[in-house]
Amino acid sequence: MIPLNELFLFATAALLMVLTPGPNMIYLISRSISQGRRAGVISLFGVIAGFLVHMFSTAVGLTALFLTVPLAYEVLKWAGALYLLWLAWKAVRSGARSPFEAKDLPIDSMPKLFLMGFLTNVLNPKIAVFYLAILPQFISSQHGSVFFQSIVLGLTQITVSFTVNLLIVLSASGIASWFLRNLTWLAIQRYFMGFVLTVLAVRLALEQRRNV
Repeated sequence: MIPLNELFLFATAALLMVLTPGPNMIYLISRSISQGRRAGVISLFGVIAGFLVHMFSTAVGLTALFLTVPLAYEVLKWAGALYLLWLAWKAVRSGARSPFEAKDLPIDSMPKLFLMGFLTNVLNPKIAVFYLAILPQFISSQHGSVFFQSIVLGLTQITVSFTVNLLIVLSASGIASWFLRNLTWLAIQRYFMGFVLTVLAVRLALEQRRNV
């Protein structure tokens, strides 16, 4: 069984990741503003379905592979750290856009909304890096089945992401309007996210490989 302190730390990492700008957040905010809350919620269910693909793919073997092959684990760890730094740079670079600066999207049917949410998440490199580089750091044979641990951690991440994204969908219009009226906070939000991503990247790079 995963210790509660480890599970809490993982949930914190999942919370920080869902709060950082990425394809999921940008799509859900833009869709909710362009087509309403119902469309945003349907899109969110598609995003959650995408999370299930990432979770089960990890649980059936990818976690065990990267934890038992030192070179593969090290390569993925540094690739993940570099990717997080790249995301941080995108957040703070000159001319960068905040996810709260929504894009206009065409009106789509409910099935297409679900499919687009699903594809946005399945093809989201930030989520793939999280599942392949960050999630394995919280898995150890001392805590039982690797498969079971992957499912527990995956469901934890999905629960955190669903809760936060649902709040974002339901309040997207108000959040976007507030940021447009307070451009200074829009800039602060970008720099804060850049700082958080940098901290995660450094922590990932310094993390020691766990024994399994």
